[in-house]
Amino acid sequence: MKKVITYGTYDLLHEGHKNLLRRAKALGDYLIVGVTNDSFDRDRGKLNVRDNVLERVEAIRATGIADKIIIEDYVGQKIDDIQRYDVDIFAIGSDWEGKFDYLNEYCKVVYLPRTEGVSSTMLRAESEVIINIGVVGCGRIAKRFVSEIPKVDAARLAGFYDTDRAAAEALAGGEHTIYDSFEALVDASDAIYIATPHLSHYAQAKYALEQGRHVLCETPMVLNGDEAEELYNIAESRGLILLEANKTAFCPAFNHLITLIKSGLIGDVVGIDASESKLWGEDKLRRELDPTKAGGSMYEMGSYPLLPIMKLLGREYENINIYSRMNANGVDVYTRGIMRFPCAIASFQLGLGVKTEGNLVISGTQGYAYVPSPWWKTDYFELRYEDQNRNKKYFYKWDEPGLRYEIQEFVSCIINKRTSARLTPAESITMARVMQQFTERKNLFEI
Repeated sequence: MKKVITYGTYDLLHEGHKNLLRRAKALGDYLIVGVTNDSFDRDRGKLNVRDNVLERVEAIRATGIADKIIIEDYVGQKIDDIQRYDVDIFAIGSDWEGKFDYLNEYCKVVYLPRTEGVSSTMLRAESEVIINIGVVGCGRIAKRFVSEIPKVDAARLAGFYDTDRAAAEALAGGEHTIYDSFEALVDASDAIYIATPHLSHYAQAKYALEQGRHVLCETPMVLNGDEAEELYNIAESRGLILLEANKTAFCPAFNHLITLIKSGLIGDVVGIDASESKLWGEDKLRRELDPTKAGGSMYEMGSYPLLPIMKLLGREYENINIYSRMNANGVDVYTRGIMRFPCAIASFQLGLGVKTEGNLVISGTQGYAYVPSPWWKTDYFELRYEDQNRNKKYFYKWDEPGLRYEIQEFVSCIINKRTSARLTPAESITMARVMQQFTERKNLFEI
């Protein structure tokens, strides 16, 4: 059997892509298609890719042309894949003429003619859609959000609103509109990014959705499961996108980790331990430890360690016990949660003013995954086994501060009318219910 392999981004899959795939398939009996991962595209300077890697993989699969689809994650992978799959022919478009001649050492290289008059770049230009995003709340996280907007092709800033006008003016820098009310900002925007204190999220998200605006809300979106469910129901009924801005959930490396674990590379997952902590100076702890603004380690950081737990063990936990150390104001400076699932145990450990090792360990029946601190900014992880010769290390690029991943997902969902994001409504609602249990002090023990 003669095997052929080809690679591409395949953004906005069009007839030119399909023609190229058909020509590649005609060279042999079995076609392997490599789809470049989001992070790999960014490293190569492709910042305007419209569809994420999962959407592009599904588009290729829908053509029925490929016999096998793989994801290209790193430079040099082509040689590894050619050897791994015993490939006979490497095929690529003629616009790459000469660039892959070095692969002739490993297999035959064929440059295929491309279909003239159509390209993803042309289609993006013809179907250019701009999403104007208004920002409410002009604090520390909003500053990072603003710096990331230019990295996402279809995103633009519509303006700012903050109860502290001086904060809005400082962020706008004289280049963007400052609105006198939240309602005016919503009216002038296609979508709203909510970066206000936690207790403001519900009312602001509900108002924006009711006005027909898409919403990207900082994590935790809300602290009550019923409120989260209500907001998602409003969004669904109006055909709107509501997304919780948990940056780790949209990080390419983290999603690759989850995919590998779900594929069974470490066997059945029986345990997850995730930790996060921060030591800040007192000048930075006013909101984070303010009981009137839902301060504390659980509300501030809890959604991050809950993420891998929900992704890998699901939402049907049987019990949660929470252990917290409170400060004089009744705010938790340290919290540890133990979650029991039907066939697994998970724990999360959080600290504000208490320091612990911020790593992620996923234990399986055949091995385990180790992600070092800061695991929530995943750029490296290992799969480890009893036989150390089987251990494998994975390296990625993390684009600090990482908010471009969530912005890209948000914009992609809006443009493609896609309600299935990498952080699902069900997962977001379950996280809110865990927060609610903490608020209600159910199964909570002070230490």
